[in-house]
Amino acid sequence: MIQFQRLSRAFIALSTLLLAACSTPGTRVVLLPQADGRPSAVVVTTRNGEQTLNKPFQRATALAGGTGKPVVDQADPAKVRADNQTLFDLAPPPAQSFTVFFDAGGVTLTENSQKTMRDAVAAAMARNGGDIVISGHTDTVGSAAQNDELSRRRAQQVRQMFVDQRLFPAIRIEAVGRGERELAVRTPDETNEPRNRRVVVEVR
Repeated sequence: MIQFQRLSRAFIALSTLLLAACSTPGTRVVLLPQADGRPSAVVVTTRNGEQTLNKPFQRATALAGGTGKPVVDQADPAKVRADNQTLFDLAPPPAQSFTVFFDAGGVTLTENSQKTMRDAVAAAMARNGGDIVISGHTDTVGSAAQNDELSRRRAQQVRQMFVDQRLFPAIRIEAVGRGERELAVRTPDETNEPRNRRVVVEVR
């Protein structure tokens, strides 16, 4: 039996892993590159040992009845795609990210962000299924507790804009507040920084 352990931001799906039959009985695993270029890795484990794949198109082969660890080599990207074109055609499009900004201290989008929000809704509508992940952020004005609450309200405000379209089941939309923990621009405390007053929408 082969088991997989995810590392970093890898996930077991077509965009990261490809499982294929070997020419001899057994199993072959190929690590595919992430669409956004981020690193990923996976541990392939059999009863005889384990191997880590951490490079795009690295391949692990475990033969049925074999006595050693999976054998690792580098697959030819063109051949992998040619042999599995149908699966590649079925892969979902890469995730899209949109950032909208807010007026100070509240949940009102800036005027320029209105168009970005419309673009995010259009991108979500163009997908068949999928999820929407929304994360709210603040600048460093105010206490940490106040900013946690404000970032949550901003995320919920954007989430409601999707729900109001009546095209997105609420269960598909996740909204979280990150407060001032993940500043886009590093600043001292109590700094009014418009680029930190934001919500990031990931359509995937």
